[in-house]
Amino acid sequence: MIELDGVSRRFGPVEAVRELSFSVPEGAICGFLGPNGAGKSTTIRMIAGAIAADTGTIRLAGVELGTERRRALAGLGWLPEHAPLPAELRVEEMLDLRLRLYGIDRRERRAAVGEAIAACVLGEMRRRLCGQLSKGFRQRAGLAAAIVHRPRVLVLDEPTSGLDPGQVDEFRSLVRSMRGRTTVLLSTHVLSEIETLCERVVVIDRGALLANGTVAEFRRRGNDTLEDLYRGLLGGRLA
Repeated sequence: MIELDGVSRRFGPVEAVRELSFSVPEGAICGFLGPNGAGKSTTIRMIAGAIAADTGTIRLAGVELGTERRRALAGLGWLPEHAPLPAELRVEEMLDLRLRLYGIDRRERRAAVGEAIAACVLGEMRRRLCGQLSKGFRQRAGLAAAIVHRPRVLVLDEPTSGLDPGQVDEFRSLVRSMRGRTTVLLSTHVLSEIETLCERVVVIDRGALLANGTVAEFRRRGNDTLEDLYRGLLGGRLA
């Protein structure tokens, strides 16, 4: 469902991502790990179509992003680290607008907005202006915006940033409920989150792939925990 083949991206003299190749199978929840500056956010922005790769190909559900951008992105949901929300719209208006942009009819929009608000526990905030939301509720509204059109692929960049422990538990439950029907790429520095939610892990450093496989495969190599794997791959250099 997510395929990168030889993807590279430069910013001036800096090669942020170098010949990166990995894939995430349908229905899997995959953790995306790496220290600060590893190229994770650049990779995610390329997958989400926010920036273009210099070389290589990206496919979403088999559709090449570089040549069929609109079709490739139609089935993608994306939550950046800082959710971009229109301050002047109410939460339910913002979600309805996103669905209108996808060309979804009014009756289906109403049901989809209700589902997203319930899933992200936003019932009390549905008529609150987005600009008046606390950081935690902004993050939940951003997640609702990412899933409201029922995407087949969901990309999350530090999604629990700013959430309290109860909200983190609710988020994890929501992601677990997607297993098998939505392909999720989850970028986070919280290793326990990867251990709890993910069956696959991709690790990058300095823009290049270090490891790609299932958590079970890594444990069979003698790693008791994901932190052991992470430390070993980075040679003791932690994020």
